[in-house]
Amino acid sequence: MYVNPPLSEALFQHIWKCRLYRHEGLVTTTGETVQVISPGTHNHHSGPDFTGARIKIGAVLWAGPVELHLRSSDWHRHGHAGNAQYGHIILHVVYVHDLPAGIGGHIRCLELQPYISNLLLQRYEELRKSAAFVPCSTHAGRVPSLVWTSWQDRLLAQRWERRQQELQHWLSVNRHDWEETCYWAVARSYGAPVNTPAFLALAQSLPYRLLQQYHHRPLATEALLFGQAGMLETVFSDVYPLQLQQEYRRLREEHRLEPLPAHSWRWLRMRPSSFPSMRIAALAALLQRSRRLFTAMLEVAARRQLEQLFFVPPSSYWHTHYRFDHPVRKARQPGRQALHAVLINSVLPLMHLYGRQGQQPDYQELALSLLHELPPEDNHVIREWGQLGVAPGQALGSQAMLELKQYYCEQKRCLECAVGTRILTQSG
Repeated sequence: MYVNPPLSEALFQHIWKCRLYRHEGLVTTTGETVQVISPGTHNHHSGPDFTGARIKIGAVLWAGPVELHLRSSDWHRHGHAGNAQYGHIILHVVYVHDLPAGIGGHIRCLELQPYISNLLLQRYEELRKSAAFVPCSTHAGRVPSLVWTSWQDRLLAQRWERRQQELQHWLSVNRHDWEETCYWAVARSYGAPVNTPAFLALAQSLPYRLLQQYHHRPLATEALLFGQAGMLETVFSDVYPLQLQQEYRRLREEHRLEPLPAHSWRWLRMRPSSFPSMRIAALAALLQRSRRLFTAMLEVAARRQLEQLFFVPPSSYWHTHYRFDHPVRKARQPGRQALHAVLINSVLPLMHLYGRQGQQPDYQELALSLLHELPPEDNHVIREWGQLGVAPGQALGSQAMLELKQYYCEQKRCLECAVGTRILTQSG
């Protein structure tokens, strides 16, 4: 009779690898006692599922490969019979032994179903089918803080490794120019969350060395940024945008610039202080303060110094405007939260990478220390985690929780998650 076990191959392999079964009384299908000394190393390539296992069967200690299947009949169904790669299997581990007596007896077989907790299978099914914010929504708050803390460190390492690979690519494109790469990274962060592609395109269309030429001229800096953003291609009534427009036309011709399409920018469903016009004005003010931004960044020694370097109010026009030609009584400026997002997502990973590549651990330690000091990010993902009783206390934690949500929870990678595996195995 065909049996469809209520678990996936991935879960069954995880159960074997992590030894999530009752160890007492294990016997082969022919009645020999089994003691698993080591389950072996998971093989993700061709050949047996686990290599280097050490298993005592009867009175003999065996060492070698182990193959796992949901059904013992899968051995023949998968074409392993007669395959030399599987000629030295020391044990065939199955969830259900569905072969008639006497068939396949030449390979020692361990049926694991009687030794696996039904609660574990039920919890995995619950995680797999969950449509909540994260699969473990009903359990996350009960996971010990030590599990979260150790897992967050690994999640941050994964997040920064991916981000630093991108920064390394930019460095290669920029011929190892750290200033230009810093400018790209910071500019992109000013567009978070929805305008990051447009801000990166803006920075890449307007070389940092060109902006440095006009460091002493605030009007020229804003004209270059707003002009390249495609925001000066209209008719204005205010004096200031008219001045910017006139200045950009001259600079565009002189430097043969080509602006981005105006439709590159997203404005809907965001606070006015997050409008791309406000963020461009803030970026212009930052670039005015420091002619060599990356160099200035490396000279800081504390959180307050870093905040002072990057927190610069925009020019006076933007104190009463969110967009050109639309005055307001008082415009709210991008605040500390926006500043911290730039530091967390661009500045500190870049500082850490610089220390890593130059073998200067002081910069690596400073970047991680500042990440511990900065408050956690405030967005809908972090607020949702907080409602589950998992509220990060600093930026390191919020970065880890964003990584967890995007790359584990949304992909239902519960078996690769320290929290998921803890939930599967905890009692009650």
